[in-house]
Amino acid sequence: MGKIAFLFPGQGSQTAGMGKALAEQDEKVKSFFESADQKLGFSLSELIFEGPQEKLTLTTNAQPALLTTGIAILDYFKRSGVTPDFVAGHSLGEYTALVAAEALSFEDGVYAVRKRGEFMEEAVPNGEGTMAAVLGLDRDKLSAVTEEVTAAGNPVQLANLNCPGQIVISGSRAGVEQASAKAKEEGAKRVLPLEVSGPFHSELMKPAAEKFRQVLDNIEIKDAVVPVIANVTASEMTSASEINSRLIEQLYSPVLWEDSIRKMIELGVDTFIEIGPGKVLSGLVKKVDRSLKTYAVSDAESCQAVTESLKEELR
Repeated sequence: MGKIAFLFPGQGSQTAGMGKALAEQDEKVKSFFESADQKLGFSLSELIFEGPQEKLTLTTNAQPALLTTGIAILDYFKRSGVTPDFVAGHSLGEYTALVAAEALSFEDGVYAVRKRGEFMEEAVPNGEGTMAAVLGLDRDKLSAVTEEVTAAGNPVQLANLNCPGQIVISGSRAGVEQASAKAKEEGAKRVLPLEVSGPFHSELMKPAAEKFRQVLDNIEIKDAVVPVIANVTASEMTSASEINSRLIEQLYSPVLWEDSIRKMIELGVDTFIEIGPGKVLSGLVKKVDRSLKTYAVSDAESCQAVTESLKEELR
C-alpha cells in the first residue's frame, strides 16, 4: 500500500443533519460543535443539525459549519490509528486541512472561515458576479476564451480546475455569460450556471483578500506537522509564513484541484480518504485516475467500514 492523503470538502457539501448522529453518540465529537458555538457566539450546531438548509448554505454559515463537522469527524476517525502522509482541502476545505495539520487551532479556524465568508459575501454586490461549470473543454481552450472576454472589458477567469473536463469559471455576470456562450462555440459539451452568492476565486475577490489579511495577522499560524497541498500552487506547504500568504492568494486565485491530486500521486499517494459530508472529492479523484483507492468517512458506520478495509489492505 502506498501513501495516504486525507481530503476535506468545500462549500456545496453542507447538508442539514451532518455530524448529528455522531455528536449524539460521542462526547468528544459533540465538544467540537459546542466549541464552535462558543467561539462564534451563536448556535451554529443547531443550524448544522436542524437546518434549515437554505440558511446553512449561506456562505457565512456553510464555511464554519463544514470546518466544524469535518474536524469533529476527523477526531473520531483518527482513533482508528489511520494517519495521513498529506492533507488537502477544496477551497474552504483547505482550512479544515490546515486544522488537521495543526497549523491552525480549531477555534481560530472556525473564526477565520466565518470572517472569510462575511468578506466574500461583501466583496461584490449580490447579482453582479457569478460562476458556471464548463464540461468537456480543455483548460487551454477555456483559458483563451476567458482571456478574450476579460480583455473586452468583462472580467472572468478559471476558478476551480476540478478534474479533466470539469472546470468552473468565475467573474462578472456579463463575463461569465459571454464566456459560457463562447465555450459552447469552442466545443464544450455543457455549461451549467451555479447557484452561488458571488464570483469566488476570481480577481473580484481582491477586496475580500485585503480585509481577510488583517484576520490572519491576528491569529496564530504554525508550521504544519503534515504537508498540506496548497490550492494555489498544487505543491506542498508546511511553513507558517507560506500558509499565511497562500490563504490570502487563495481567495482570488484558481483552485488547482486536479493538479493537486496529480501532485499527490507523484508523491506516492494511492489512497485518498475524504473526511466530511458527501463524496464529491472522491468522485473527482476517480475522474483523475480510476485506479486510485477512494474512501469517504462521514459517520460512525463509514468510519468503521473504512478502517476495516484499510486493515485488510495492510495485512
